[in-house]
Amino acid sequence: MVPASAGLHRVPLRIMKINPFAYHLWQRFWAIASPYWRGDERLRAWGLLALLVVLLLGQTRFAVMLNEQTGEFTSALAARDETRFWDSIQFCVVLLLMAVPIFAFYFYVRDTLGIHWRRWLTNRFLESYFSHRQYYELNASAIIDNPDQRIAEDISTFCSRSLYFLLIFIGSFLQLIAFSRVLWSISHELVYVLVVYAVSGTLIAIVFFGSRLMSLNFQQIRREADFRYSLLRVRDNAESIAFYRGEAQELHQVRRRFSAAFKNFKQLIRQQLGLNFFQYAYSLMNIVLPSAIVASQVLSGELEVGRAVQAAGAFAAVLSAISLIVENFESLSRFTAGVDRLDTLARVLGPAAELQPRKGSTIQSAEAPHLALQNVTLHTPNYERILVQNLSVVVKPGESLLIVGDSGCGKSSLLRAIAGLWYAGSGSILRPPASEMLFLPQQPYMQFGTLRSQLLYPHKTGTVPDTRLLRVLEQVNLPDLAERFGSLDVEMDWEKVLSIGEQQRLAFARVLLFQPRYAILDEATSALDSANEAALYGLLLEAGTTLISIAHRAAVVRYHTQVLELTGDTGWRLHPAAGYHFGQ
Repeated sequence: MVPASAGLHRVPLRIMKINPFAYHLWQRFWAIASPYWRGDERLRAWGLLALLVVLLLGQTRFAVMLNEQTGEFTSALAARDETRFWDSIQFCVVLLLMAVPIFAFYFYVRDTLGIHWRRWLTNRFLESYFSHRQYYELNASAIIDNPDQRIAEDISTFCSRSLYFLLIFIGSFLQLIAFSRVLWSISHELVYVLVVYAVSGTLIAIVFFGSRLMSLNFQQIRREADFRYSLLRVRDNAESIAFYRGEAQELHQVRRRFSAAFKNFKQLIRQQLGLNFFQYAYSLMNIVLPSAIVASQVLSGELEVGRAVQAAGAFAAVLSAISLIVENFESLSRFTAGVDRLDTLARVLGPAAELQPRKGSTIQSAEAPHLALQNVTLHTPNYERILVQNLSVVVKPGESLLIVGDSGCGKSSLLRAIAGLWYAGSGSILRPPASEMLFLPQQPYMQFGTLRSQLLYPHKTGTVPDTRLLRVLEQVNLPDLAERFGSLDVEMDWEKVLSIGEQQRLAFARVLLFQPRYAILDEATSALDSANEAALYGLLLEAGTTLISIAHRAAVVRYHTQVLELTGDTGWRLHPAAGYHFGQ
């Protein structure tokens, strides 16, 4: 939540609840929307918006003329004037032929502006999402739920709904001006009744249905997203679930999340029931009120029947123009919930410092020619437990460090701190630039794409010759991989078509291709046999790569110069690798 301005602090809470749009929605909406209209695409944006306003002017003019002709041919029918009737009908046909292209082109221009706005805003959010590893921070700390859904769906809804409400506001304003003149020329009394009716209806909608409906819509969006995410997790982990025969538990979890969405939706439709009663009663009175007010003038002969019809049409048009909130309250409440979710994401995706833990101190980082940990005390991200205390170790180029210890003692957490992903604690870590380090987890990441892109990941596809790529595949004992799938440029879901062992060897191929100064291996050979493990470690040492490894096999000790043993009670011991034995 953004702190309210000094002026807002003086506004009574009761008024803020009655008018949430002015004090909450508008502030959040403007923070998200305004950069596009002031940014590098502002000329196109304002140009398309200006064209839309011109088209709305045309629509309004045709609507007024068609309403006039409706009254004209109704009066002609009442007077049994055949010539007058058919002249009016012919004029209506001409108006319709002219109006149809304007209406059609209006929607095309509106959607064009909407998709350009969505593209610009999505790119802006994506840049923030992928900068400073924000995607990792959000996933690790669970600051907000479903950031992917907010980017993929909420931005689209925000842009389309924003344009929709903006344009119906502009259109309603033009309609109000045009039809008010018609209505005033027919009956002053109609105008007075109209103003009272519209204002009272708007206040009733906001006071009795406002905050509750917005809250329920916000919760519905969140719970629907949670339900979709639970299904996505099942799809992504289908094999593991099948191995465990965990269908019953997964079904229970998915049903539980759907049940939450279902219960909230039941409350939502009950709340909407009252709103629907009010909205339909409010709108149906349009049929009765204008006719009842001008009936005496028609019956006395002061007004033609056609003028009464024209007055009813003008009354409905003006009432619609000044009753936007009543008629669109349900859509506005859903839009408000979406703006709130998007605003929350926008605030979280600020500078990386905003996401750092606030409970305690943080580990300081700096670039250096080699890796060094100086008096590092590492906590879990929530500061609930100390993993290792006052650790100091230096790993110079040409040296290699093996980290050992019982499960749960903090080995992988320490690697995350070395990589700069965890920083809860104290002390300092000096590390080479990120371009000189490469991390190999136990479960390698396989990007959806070509085999070439897997080998070059995380670098963009470059100019590495095919012969070099094929040679590296041979070195990691995957000589027939490209031939098996057709070529280096075939696209596959590699996580599904390759075994874990093949994926681990492919990850080593990345290291051999780019030869970083430091490679951080978190049980990166766990799925390999001893022969493949020995060959891959030997290749890295031949390439001059400095290794920082976690492993549970005694055979890997000989590829390192130091062994860091974590004792599990926040303590640690540093040993020379020569002569070290597991469990000593």
